[in-house]
Amino acid sequence: MKELYLYSAAQVRELDRIAIEDFKISGLTLMRRAADACVKQIIASYPEIGEVTIFCGSGNNAGDGYIIAGMLAEKGHQVQVIAIGDPGKLGADARASYDYCQASAARLESENFQIQGKLVVDALLGTGLSGAVRENYAHAVALINSSNRPVLSVDIPSGLCADTGSVLGCAVMADITVTFIGKKRGLFTNDGPDHSGRVVFCSLDVPEDLYGGRKLKPVMMLTAPAFPKRRRNSHKTTHGHVLVIGGDRGMGGAVILSGEAALRSGAGMVSVATRHENVTALLARRPEIMVSGVDNKDQLQSLLEKATSLVVGPGLGQSDWSRELLNAALDSGLPVVVDADGLNILATQGIKREQWILTPHPGEASTLLAGAGIQEDRFAATQAIQQKYGGVVLLKGVGTLVGNGSELSLCPFGNPGMATAGMGDVLSGVIGALLAQGYGSYEAATYGATLHARAGDIAAEHGGQRGLIATDVISAIRLLVNA
Repeated sequence: MKELYLYSAAQVRELDRIAIEDFKISGLTLMRRAADACVKQIIASYPEIGEVTIFCGSGNNAGDGYIIAGMLAEKGHQVQVIAIGDPGKLGADARASYDYCQASAARLESENFQIQGKLVVDALLGTGLSGAVRENYAHAVALINSSNRPVLSVDIPSGLCADTGSVLGCAVMADITVTFIGKKRGLFTNDGPDHSGRVVFCSLDVPEDLYGGRKLKPVMMLTAPAFPKRRRNSHKTTHGHVLVIGGDRGMGGAVILSGEAALRSGAGMVSVATRHENVTALLARRPEIMVSGVDNKDQLQSLLEKATSLVVGPGLGQSDWSRELLNAALDSGLPVVVDADGLNILATQGIKREQWILTPHPGEASTLLAGAGIQEDRFAATQAIQQKYGGVVLLKGVGTLVGNGSELSLCPFGNPGMATAGMGDVLSGVIGALLAQGYGSYEAATYGATLHARAGDIAAEHGGQRGLIATDVISAIRLLVNA
C-alpha cells in the first residue's frame, strides 16, 4: 500500500525522522540504500552506458550522489563528479559520503567542467528547496538539460517543488526519477510529470509500520476500479436514469457528448434537457437518448421527477434560461454533477452544499475562488474549493485531484491528447452514470476520473495523442467498465 501514498516534503521529512529515531536506522544507512537503488536502476536501464557524470549539491541529496559515484567506480565505471555545492558545508552523513567518493576512483571536479559521461545523474537539489534555484545551480541545470544525455534524478528533479510540482525558476528534465521513503506528490501533478520522466519508488527497506498509525494524511494515488458483475435478473431501471441539462444555443454538442458517455458508462437510461434546436441533432447522433426541448423550469420538472442523478453544465451557458434550469436542478435534491458554465454561475451565487460533485478545470477553479492562482498549488486549491462550496471537488488537469474535505486523491492516468474540447463533458457524463448506478459521491468522482483518464490512454495507444477527440474516449470507456 505504501506505493499508493503521496507525501509532501514535510511529511517525508517526518517519515525520515521516524525511521532514524524510532526504528534506529541511521541517516547514513538510508543514504547508502538510496544510492544502491539508483545504481541498480542505472545498470538495469543503461547497461552499456560507460562513463557517468554526477552533479552534486550541498545537502543530503548530494550525499546520495557521492555514494552513487563511489559505488559505480567500484564496479569499474568511469565516473566524473561535478561538485556545485561546497563540500565544506555538507552535514555529517553527506560528508562521510563525500569522503567515500574521494577515496574511490571517481574524478572530482568543481570548476571549468564539461560533461564527459554518457549518462547524467542529478543529485543537486532535494525536497528542501523552497525558493528559486540559485544562479550557480541554475547554470548546472541548464547544462544538464542541454546535454542531450539521458538523465536520472535522485529523489526529485532539481528545481521541482516536491509539494506542488511547480518549477522553481528552472528544473532538470529527467528521464528517470528514483524517489525514496515516500512518493513526492509534486512528481505527479502540474509540471512534475514532464520533468520526472519514469518514476521509480524505493522504500529503502524501512519497516511497513513506519507508514501505519501516523497522522500524516497522505494523498492517495488512485488505481483502476473493478466493477461488479451484473445480475442477469436486471433491467434498465436497475442501473439508474441520468438527466443531462445544458446545451444553450450554439453549444448543443456538449450534452450529446455527456449523454453518450453516461450510456457507455453503464447507465440504464439517459435523458437530455436542452434547447429545442438541439433535439434533432442529438436524436440523429444517438437515438438511445431521450431528448426534450425545454424553455423553462416548469417544463424541466417532469424530467427531474424521473431521474436518478443529474449532470448540469455541459454547454449550459450563462443566460437567464441557464440559471433557471441550474437552480431547478439544485432544488431537486438529486445527486448532481456540476460542470462548465454551471460552475461559473455557482461562483456568482456563493452556495454551499454537500449533495453535489463539482468538476472544474483550472480556469473554472480560479473563478470559483475569485481569481486565486490554481496551478501554483493544486492540492491547496482543491481543498479551498471544497471548504467554500462543500460536496466533492474534482480539479481536472495533470494529476486530477478529488477531495471531499477529509480525503484527497490523485489520478495518475491520462495524457496530453486529452487536452481537447469536449473531454470535460465526457467526464461529467461518466460520473453522472456512476451516481445513477448507486455509487456515493466520492466513489463516483474517483472512479469516474480514473475511468475517463484510462480510456483516454487506451484511445491514445490506438492512434496517438495528437488528433485525439472526445468521442474516441467514449468508445474506450465501454471496454473498461466491462474489464
